[in-house]
Amino acid sequence: MSSPIGRRSFLKTGLAAGAVAALPAGTERAVQAAAQAPAIRKGGPRPVVIASANGHRFKNGGTLTCVAQAFDLMVKDTDVLHALITGVNIVELDPEDDSVGYGGLPNAEGVVQLDSCCMHGPRKRAGGVACLEGVRTPSKVARAVMQHTDHHLLVGQGAQDFARRMGFTVEVDLNTEHSRKLWLEWKRRVDPEHWLDPDKRADAGFRAGMEMVREGLIDSEHYYGTINCNGVNAKGEVCGVTTTSGLAWKIPGRVGDSPILGAGLYVDNAVGAAGSTGRGEANLYGLSSFLIVELMRRGMKPKDAGMEALRRIQAATVEKRLLNARGLPNFGVSFYVLGADGEHAGVSMYASTYAVCDEQGPRILPTEALFPGKAGE
Repeated sequence: MSSPIGRRSFLKTGLAAGAVAALPAGTERAVQAAAQAPAIRKGGPRPVVIASANGHRFKNGGTLTCVAQAFDLMVKDTDVLHALITGVNIVELDPEDDSVGYGGLPNAEGVVQLDSCCMHGPRKRAGGVACLEGVRTPSKVARAVMQHTDHHLLVGQGAQDFARRMGFTVEVDLNTEHSRKLWLEWKRRVDPEHWLDPDKRADAGFRAGMEMVREGLIDSEHYYGTINCNGVNAKGEVCGVTTTSGLAWKIPGRVGDSPILGAGLYVDNAVGAAGSTGRGEANLYGLSSFLIVELMRRGMKPKDAGMEALRRIQAATVEKRLLNARGLPNFGVSFYVLGADGEHAGVSMYASTYAVCDEQGPRILPTEALFPGKAGE
């Protein structure tokens, strides 16, 4: 078996691929063969890392994005889950991404509460945390739950106590100046006279959040938060991780789909992985990530399995408050689907993008959209 490629070979591969178009036609095939990543076994899985689009946007002051870092480690024979978590740590720690980790948009009381889960395909283990306060990297705590306990999910104060015992730094407040400023702006809009009745308050909160999205104060992808990252190496080992600060301005204690197995993430080493971003409640009702993996087990391609999950969410969305003027869901949901053979797809309710890194390098690709237009149209 060929040895895995290092960063230098990885970069050379990308440069060689970019030069192919300028060569005479007769030499193209030979150059492509020479540029093929040695980590890829002939006839075996194609190493690849996929993620939500923020997986190739933030660098936290470094040189690599999440997918690039994860792929670089993975092809050096690092454990796949360790590589993926190292990648998402870049996003969790970057204060510029207000949908994950440090500086994530807080709950309705101004407190940053974080959720995460991870799954290790070969070991058939998983771990998760929810409503975790004070720890910038919940993905690492989720892995510690997997490694050091017989449980999957720890929540709230118990999750924080566990993290402290495991040696994680617990901070008083994970807000940044940016996230606190946005919370104060939301609070001003939704609660100008202190309290409304529950129905009006919920509606006012949603409308205020959407106004801030339309005005460009909040990235539309960040209102629901989250990064999902999945990978498979040349040995066919599949792992995944999802981490989030959750729905912006959520009710304190609210847990979405991200830390729940089968919803925010599901991995089966023999089949592949699927993870989600977007409206967590819509995903939870159908355990869509589990559904996608099961559909792939029955022979569906990643894209087709993901689109079927989106159609089921659309069919289950019947409340008027969740429908737009076209009678379609007024929210976004995206799935990032990876087969054990390396085939992948990004699918979404409406047009979006996702991140990929393989032997061709890191890049952003368009998702396959179930419906044209935008959620609010």
